[in-house]
Amino acid sequence: MEDILLIQAIERYLDGTMLPAEKAYFEQLRKNTPEIDQMVVEHSMFLAQMDAFADRQQFKQALHQSHQKLMEKGEINEGSAIHTKGKIVMLWNRYKKVTAIAASVAGAIAIITSAMFAYFSPAVNVSQLQQLSKDIEVIKRNQQVQGSLINEVKSKLPENARLISGGTGFLIDTKGYLVTNAHVLRGSGAIVVNNKGQEFTASIVNINPAVDLAILKINDKDYQPLKYLPYSIAKKTGDLGEEIFTLGYPRNEIVYTQGYLSAKTGFDGDTLSTQIQMNSNPGNSGGPVLNKKGEVIGILSTRQTHADGITFAIKSKNIYSLVNHLNNNDSEKNITKIKLPLKSYIANNNREEQVKKMEDCVFLVKAYNN
Repeated sequence: MEDILLIQAIERYLDGTMLPAEKAYFEQLRKNTPEIDQMVVEHSMFLAQMDAFADRQQFKQALHQSHQKLMEKGEINEGSAIHTKGKIVMLWNRYKKVTAIAASVAGAIAIITSAMFAYFSPAVNVSQLQQLSKDIEVIKRNQQVQGSLINEVKSKLPENARLISGGTGFLIDTKGYLVTNAHVLRGSGAIVVNNKGQEFTASIVNINPAVDLAILKINDKDYQPLKYLPYSIAKKTGDLGEEIFTLGYPRNEIVYTQGYLSAKTGFDGDTLSTQIQMNSNPGNSGGPVLNKKGEVIGILSTRQTHADGITFAIKSKNIYSLVNHLNNNDSEKNITKIKLPLKSYIANNNREEQVKKMEDCVFLVKAYNN
């Protein structure tokens, strides 16, 4: 929908001139499209400020008319000092607060007009997106993780290794294969940390920056493979409005967040990703996005910088493409065939049980350079 037509529709909605069926459709559109809902709120505020500005102009005109009448009656003289008992002074004392408020309205209108112009501008650049990988200064903080302190002295980082970035990863095979975002792995190697604070060495098996996905393999003798993965990897995204949730490491402790699917494409119509309404923070990159059936439908990757809660996730079907490439590549002789989980064992569990069964499958990822 063109911006001008959309603004006209918003104005008709706000002034109550829409037909009932049209109004119902528009309200559903607001519910499913956070950007349009935000536009309605901002336009309503803009119109309210315009009304306030009109009231201010009427007030100024009334003051001017009163001043003229007082001059005609000879109670004040133009150019002479105004006596403090004059009626115009009393009017000023009575209404000076209102005038101050009206003056501030003019400034508010200028700000809102600028904001509306910026909002409707079609120009978009990559600065509007923020990757959700975690800054190294955050990673290096020692925090309590469910009673276990991550001790840098006992870390499995190679000697003289330097931490670069971090995020989240989750298992896609019980043998220790994990998927995360490519932008999380900025270094030459990685270690992963489970929800109990245990560190494991891992190797980078494959990185595909084009889809922002990467596969890691835990190759640590201390790692005990799980018997099965409780969730499945979906090949379809899901339906608009569908409830979703994620687990990740925006801090050195696993964090649960929930939201809903708000668009089937990502930023600027990107078909590789999908848009979700969910609060996200640096460190959430690479975290699984699951529906209520316990099916992974995406991998958290970026968020829009100037819009609250608008987050983007790489569609889970891209995991299949990445894994199929590895499994069919004869040059990867050291790679055991990856078997993606095709059945969700938590479909009938409540959310608390789903989260408990998933916690051991989601890891904090720390990337480093030697």
